[in-house]
Amino acid sequence: MAVVIRMKRTGRRNRPCFRISVTDRAFPRDGRTLETLGVYDPASPKPELRLKLDAERAKHWISKGALPSLTVASILRREGVTQGTLTTKEKQRTGRKKKTAGGEARKQAKAARAERKLERSQARVAGKRAARKAAAATEEGAES
Repeated sequence: MAVVIRMKRTGRRNRPCFRISVTDRAFPRDGRTLETLGVYDPASPKPELRLKLDAERAKHWISKGALPSLTVASILRREGVTQGTLTTKEKQRTGRKKKTAGGEARKQAKAARAERKLERSQARVAGKRAARKAAAATEEGAES
């Protein structure tokens, strides 16, 4: 059984409140839980009421192999329950955001394409102006 620590949404519309709970990965987000570790209320006017967490139980579940979600992992780090360790999902996410060596080359190529497009557009407009002037000159020549 793969166990995760995630947030379960409660509260009313436009005023969310969350329970930090331990659950099986297969259960739905707001479904059955194994244990509730605390409450996170981000809209609470009092800072001391925003988070209530049983740190000892959280450490217990993490030691048993429970994986926290990204949000719960950041809350646990902020509260000092876990050190700077990354969860599997966080490792995957940071890997995606890593800059690659080809990034600068792509940016330069994109800028060069944009510049060539601008030059072609300006040349097209200049050609149309020249054609209009030539047509106007031939009209004036024909009238006189």
